Amino acid sequence: GVVTRHPCNVVVHLAPLAHLQDASVSAGQMTDLIHTEKELVQSLRDYIKAEESKLAAVKSWANKLDALTRVSTSDPEGYLAHPVNAYKLMKRLNTEWSELETLVLQNPSDGFISNMSVHRQVFPDAEDETGAAKALMRLQDTYQLDSEAFSRGKLPGMHANALLTVDDCFDMGKTGYNDADYYHAVLWMQQALKQLDGGEESVASKADILDYLSYSVYQMGDLPRAIELTRRLVATTPGHQRAGGNLRYFERILTKQLSEQDQDQQPASEEPILLGTYQRPKDHLPERETYEALCRGEGLQMVRTIHPNRLFCRLQDGRRNPRLLLRPMKEEDEWDSPHIVRYLEVLSHEETEKIKELAKPRLARATVRDPKTGLLTTANYRVSKSAWLEEVDDPVIVRVNQRIEDITGLEVDTAELLQVANYGVGGQYEPHYDFSRKDEPDAFKRLGTGNRVATFLNYMSDVEAGGATVFPDLGAAIWPRKGTAVFWFNLFRSGEGDYRTRHAACPVLVGSKWVSNKWIHERGQEFRRPCGLTEEE
Repeated sequence: GVVTRHPCNVVVHLAPLAHLQDASVSAGQMTDLIHTEKELVQSLRDYIKAEESKLAAVKSWANKLDALTRVSTSDPEGYLAHPVNAYKLMKRLNTEWSELETLVLQNPSDGFISNMSVHRQVFPDAEDETGAAKALMRLQDTYQLDSEAFSRGKLPGMHANALLTVDDCFDMGKTGYNDADYYHAVLWMQQALKQLDGGEESVASKADILDYLSYSVYQMGDLPRAIELTRRLVATTPGHQRAGGNLRYFERILTKQLSEQDQDQQPASEEPILLGTYQRPKDHLPERETYEALCRGEGLQMVRTIHPNRLFCRLQDGRRNPRLLLRPMKEEDEWDSPHIVRYLEVLSHEETEKIKELAKPRLARATVRDPKTGLLTTANYRVSKSAWLEEVDDPVIVRVNQRIEDITGLEVDTAELLQVANYGVGGQYEPHYDFSRKDEPDAFKRLGTGNRVATFLNYMSDVEAGGATVFPDLGAAIWPRKGTAVFWFNLFRSGEGDYRTRHAACPVLVGSKWVSNKWIHERGQEFRRPCGLTEEE
């Protein structure tokens, strides 16, 4: 017979039309047609049921997203201030909207598809979703937050509910696993398992979670627990393709290890896997622990030897600069050596908003200068969006540049353009030097203005949690306060680099951090900051 495919994929067999026109059709064949018609009616009902099911699913999506967008659009910045909301937005747009597209495509809808095509150009992609997941892991590490805190939305200063489902946790774990980051894979797969065992529904099965978790625990060197988890996997799914082989392999390795060490087998720990159960692997950053402790506000008193009486605040008129005589700047000491100062009320609210407005259309992934080539390139240790603003862009840039020159007494005509940076969820800049070291002499050669002699950093927003500027070698942490600015010299008067100024922008935990900075160069400072006679003067 002829095979006709309906949208619900029900296959119906029809008799050839020629036979229907034949007068000699037997009663038996007619009876078959009766049954065929009945099948047609049933297939029609199946089709209607499939369409209704699809429409119900689409309506459910629409209701959920309608409620979600009402909340998110009422205060976009406040909504995105919660890192879990930012991650879920990335995941939703990259993964879940595509699933909805597939659902609607079962019965083509031109309007929806054309809208998807138009908007897909600005959708985050898989790399963005992975980046957002890694940002959560970065926050987890820096601020010592367990997966439960993130999953339940229990973040400092946050009262809104932004929850991670079993599938969210599972996808976080897979992100770590696919990057051979078994430390985070364990933490997130364990959280997924905990929520699944707690009765939550999910697409991911217990077998899937146990499969990833057991192998990741093995990779962390915990064979007894890997064996216990693999046994659970075998019990859950007896015919699992890899579980039996993995179990025998793990048991063989453990037996060999115990034999070599002449030890008896100990039962797997019954304690749940938590933050701190396993040691986080070391990475490229030697001062990681100090840096992260400072970001949490820890360790400041331990290394700080400055007596409070040696830190002062004062009114600064830029050596009787005419523009500052009537309105001198309020200056506070943040550190005495190297001297780091904070200026209050540097930028007005109107000025910060205008600068942000100018920068937003130009924001792109922030770059760093490659020490070998001198060219700008992206790097994983700097995660932010940045834009460069010139004086021709708006009079506010002219005013800001002039103000920086008045306050510092340094020539800014040879400085780099005003750089505006926005650090969103997990945004950071790991410990670095602003100046060029001797092993990278060509870093600023193209600019022709010498090394970066000083840094002037404007804070253009308050940050609910995280986002401090820290100096690991000093044990100093400077917290963002909107409208204020911090200033320090990167070079001694001799032109030698001051290696104590190595600093970092801590990951933003809650909120959005806006800064603008001016890197001031050596050229033009010959009489404004004359050379010293010794290397460290």
